[in-house]
Amino acid sequence: MKEKKNNKKKSAIEKLKKEIGTKDVHVALLNILEDVEEARVRAVEEKNKTLAIITNFTDGLLFFNRKNKLVLVNPVAEEYLAVRAEEIIGKTPSGLTKNPQSENIARVLKKTTKGVFREEVQIKKGLTAELSTVPVMREEKKLGRLVILHDITREKLVERMKTEFVSLAAHQLRTPLSAIKWTLKMVLEGDLGKITKEQAEFLEKTYNSNERMISLINDLLNVTRIEEGRYLYKLVPIQFEDLVEEIINSYKGEIKRKEIKFKLEGPEKKMPKIKLDTEKMKLVVSNLLDNAVRYTLPRGKIKVSLIHENSEIKFAIEDSGIGIPKDQQKRLFTKFFRGANAVRIETEGSGLGLFISKNIIEAHGGRIWLESEENKGSTFSFSLPIKNKKKS
Repeated sequence: MKEKKNNKKKSAIEKLKKEIGTKDVHVALLNILEDVEEARVRAVEEKNKTLAIITNFTDGLLFFNRKNKLVLVNPVAEEYLAVRAEEIIGKTPSGLTKNPQSENIARVLKKTTKGVFREEVQIKKGLTAELSTVPVMREEKKLGRLVILHDITREKLVERMKTEFVSLAAHQLRTPLSAIKWTLKMVLEGDLGKITKEQAEFLEKTYNSNERMISLINDLLNVTRIEEGRYLYKLVPIQFEDLVEEIINSYKGEIKRKEIKFKLEGPEKKMPKIKLDTEKMKLVVSNLLDNAVRYTLPRGKIKVSLIHENSEIKFAIEDSGIGIPKDQQKRLFTKFFRGANAVRIETEGSGLGLFISKNIIEAHGGRIWLESEENKGSTFSFSLPIKNKKKS
């Protein structure tokens, strides 16, 4: 083999000699060698720059090659995992489970091997990181995946402090607001003596404003419980259509006042019982029905549908209301968000109802979604598994 290669080189050089002369061949070869050396130096410089960036990166970096083996660990990742790079180089995510610091990371990495992925991970006590995985590509060829560990301990601490503050403030505010409510009610009902019609009107407005404050406080308390992961209390088997009918009955007065054409479509047979936190599920149905009634103009239409399909039940509420602008629909289930057109019609509102509803549904193992077109109406739907488990 070597003889063949040497013969090829010799014949190539002989050919060059014949074409441009012996002296010029030497010059050409020297130039080629200089170019190769310059390219090598540049490659080494680029490699050193890349390694310097990786070494000094403020986030932890782990790189797994195409065979899903760890080939690179930067100093920050070593610090997070309390190991030296050489101790874990060459290991797959499964091999990292032996180290307590990297056990949670390994668990997350085993869940996905493709695409971009992001999840919070508790690395150790006092250290929470946001784990992101990014596929590394060259042209269309996958070289491996980069795992980034971004320290979010401070953000989580601030978030927890904020949640605790809101919870404390809400609890402290609810007591005096309740006292105001019952005092106003006693005055309005004449328990403390007769009042004039004008006085009653002013006190009624004050009472309604106080009720809105209590409602906001309750929403804030619900949000803090959601964020603390202690929202579902008691799951009991119930007949879901009975719960829905109970909520609808409480809105019949407002539906009649606005002359809304209302229709309830249920399954022909009785639906199977489903385990739910009754009070929380009433809150979901009430929130969705309240929005439909509130944002449907007089003489509009509302239809509630209940469907039993395979191993789940589905609730849908369709209205002919104001709808939700397309560019705002993605933000609809986030905290404190209200559509611009909704704010114009109804200035008051916390923007927490749909956020709370989404979390209640997901805590029951279900999902919630929306179909809407501005000025034509909306359909909010959610589904719940008939056999569900309580989530923490």
